[in-house]
Amino acid sequence: MSSIKDVAKYAHVSVATVSRALNGNGYVSEEAEQKIREAVKALNYTPNELARNFFRNQSHIIGVVIPDMEYPFFSKLCKCIEMQLYDCGYKTMICNTIGISNREKDYLDMLDRNMVDGLIVGSHSLDESAYLKVNKPIVALDRNFGEAIPLIHSDHRKGGYLAADLMIRSGCRNVIQFSTYQMVNTPARDRHVEFERVCKEHGIQVTTVETAWNEFNYEYYEQVASKYLTPGNHYDGIFTVDLSAACCMQTLKKQQKKIPDDVCIVGYDGVEIGRFTDPVLTTISQNVPEIALSCVRAITGIINGRNDVPNDQVIDVEVLHGNTVRC
Repeated sequence: MSSIKDVAKYAHVSVATVSRALNGNGYVSEEAEQKIREAVKALNYTPNELARNFFRNQSHIIGVVIPDMEYPFFSKLCKCIEMQLYDCGYKTMICNTIGISNREKDYLDMLDRNMVDGLIVGSHSLDESAYLKVNKPIVALDRNFGEAIPLIHSDHRKGGYLAADLMIRSGCRNVIQFSTYQMVNTPARDRHVEFERVCKEHGIQVTTVETAWNEFNYEYYEQVASKYLTPGNHYDGIFTVDLSAACCMQTLKKQQKKIPDDVCIVGYDGVEIGRFTDPVLTTISQNVPEIALSCVRAITGIINGRNDVPNDQVIDVEVLHGNTVRC
């Protein structure tokens, strides 16, 4: 059986160069890389999966780029994607960008260097031009890159309509919505636009508070709730993501306001935290397992050379009824 030393000798390079090439760790010239490929093939050097993948120019690893895995929606999504990818013979590498473009760029560089076979991108910290110039398998989650990269997202417009309808049927007249995505190119903005449009059509005043799109933690939402949900601010409805809704409920309880008698709350995401609030949160549920399945089918389809991957896939949403509205 050939060893890594045999590969190095055959390719006329050092053992360290072979190691860097096989592990994708460090610079290797194109000429040396080609010699190593020829040596691997000639010597049938396949002691492990890494070497086989190097020879085939595949890693069988898919990168998933998200803003913050601590956020319940993204953690559930990553779990579902990992399970789906594993069933398809792929491993999953997860990147939390935490609003830092360099972290996102590092994973894009890994794709460009064939260290991962494809990327599922749900973050917004890196300029879209960086993605458009990379001709490799990429699928976008809730981020619109145009026709060059397939887009998968929930029916956010319907979600905004459903949330507004709940406010209307609850008799709300003055509502606040916390909008996370006003400044980024994502279909998720549609839910806020539609919510405001439908509410205003029915004579409901809407105050839209723009929150940071790259903050996904409880502490931030707690600060936002404390800042805008003041006792002197007259409102009778709140529309926001589930984690933020839980923070709003805590703030309102400190002010001895009753939910939904004094204030109705409609969440968005449909993650588990809403099942544990008191009262149970009424929310617009995104179908996370279906979103994950669509992402996996799209990225594996592109990797396998399929030409029938849809450019824009819209996943349905629905109301999960709780006890935070009056209808």
